[in-house]
Amino acid sequence: MKTFLVTGGAGFIGSNFVLAQRAKNRARIVNLDKLTYAGNTANLESLTDDPDYIFVHADINDGPLVRRIFEDQRPEAVVHFAAESHVDRSILRPDDFIQTNIVGTFRLIEEARAYWSGLDGKSKKTFRFLHISTDEVYGSLGPDDLPFTESYPYAPNSPYAASKAAGDHLVRSFHRTYGLPTLIINCSNNYGPYQFPEKLIPLIILNALEGKPLPIYGDGKNIRDWLFIQDHVEAIGMVLDRGRAGETYNIGGSCEKTNIDVVKTICLLLDQLCPDSPSKPHADLITFVKDRPGHDRRYAIDAGKIKRELNWAPAETFESGITKTIHWYLSHKEWTSSIKTGAYKEWIKRQYGSD
Repeated sequence: MKTFLVTGGAGFIGSNFVLAQRAKNRARIVNLDKLTYAGNTANLESLTDDPDYIFVHADINDGPLVRRIFEDQRPEAVVHFAAESHVDRSILRPDDFIQTNIVGTFRLIEEARAYWSGLDGKSKKTFRFLHISTDEVYGSLGPDDLPFTESYPYAPNSPYAASKAAGDHLVRSFHRTYGLPTLIINCSNNYGPYQFPEKLIPLIILNALEGKPLPIYGDGKNIRDWLFIQDHVEAIGMVLDRGRAGETYNIGGSCEKTNIDVVKTICLLLDQLCPDSPSKPHADLITFVKDRPGHDRRYAIDAGKIKRELNWAPAETFESGITKTIHWYLSHKEWTSSIKTGAYKEWIKRQYGSD
C-alpha cells in the first residue's frame, strides 16, 4: 500500500480526503498539521485506532522535521492542503498567509525535491507533489465572461488569493526547473461536512439554528461555483492517480449561484427539516452587512479538462449536496459546539457585529 504525506489533513478538505482514502484502504496516511484554529483532530476521530494513519503535530515551515518525515516514512506522494484560507482573515492579518501559503509551500517543496532527487527508477518516476489551490487566483469574472480555464491569466485580488497564486507559481517552477513531478488543482468553493463555520454555508446553517442574524455581504449577488466536498475528494484521487505531471486541473461543480440564493435555499430546507423552530421562517433572519474590501463579483470554473482526461464529473447537484450538508450539521451538534470557542465568537463579533 502506498504512503501519502498529507499536509493540513485535519482541516476541512484535508480531513475529508484522509477519511476517503482510509475508507477505501487506498493509502497509508501521514498527516502533518499545525492545528491552527481551523484544524480539528476530532474530524479524524474515527481513525484513532487505525495503524495506517499517523498524525504529526507540526508546521510545514519546520524543514528539519519535514525532512525526517520523508526519510522515515518514504511517501510516494505529497498532498499539500495546508494553508490559511479565509479571505476576511487575510485582509486583517496578511502576514499569516504569506508565512504559510508562500514560505511554507516553499519549505515543503524544497524538502520534497531533495527527497525525490534521491529516489531511483520507478519510485522517482511515479512520485507526485499535488498542490491544492483555488479559483480565486484568477480574479473576478464579469457577468458574461466565460468560466476560468487552466490557461486563464492570474489576477488575484485579496492577500489570500495572492498568496495562493504565489504558491502555484512556486510549484510550477519546481517542475519546469528541476523536473519535480508536480500537479496543481484549482478548485471552486467547497461545502460539506467538517467545514469550519467562518465560511458562508456552515455559518448560515448554525446561525439559523440558533436564531441569530444571517449576515450577507453587500447586495448578496456575488456569484460562486459550488462544489460538494465528496466530489472534490474524488477528483483529487483521480488527479493523483492519473493526472499528467506538470499539469494543472480546474475542479468545479458547474453550479453558479449568488450568495443570497444559497442562503435562501438553506433557509427553506431548514424550514422543512426543523418545522418546530422558533426562528421559522429562517429567511427573516437575513441581514445585509457592509461588503468586504476587494470582494470579487463572480467565479466560475471550466472543468472540461479533467472531464476529458480523467472522466471526472460531479455526482452531486447543489440541491442534493446542500441537503446532505444540512443533515450532517443537524446530526453533529457536539462537533459544532466543540469548535465554537471564545476565539471563534470573538471573530464573529468583530466581522459582523454580533455574537
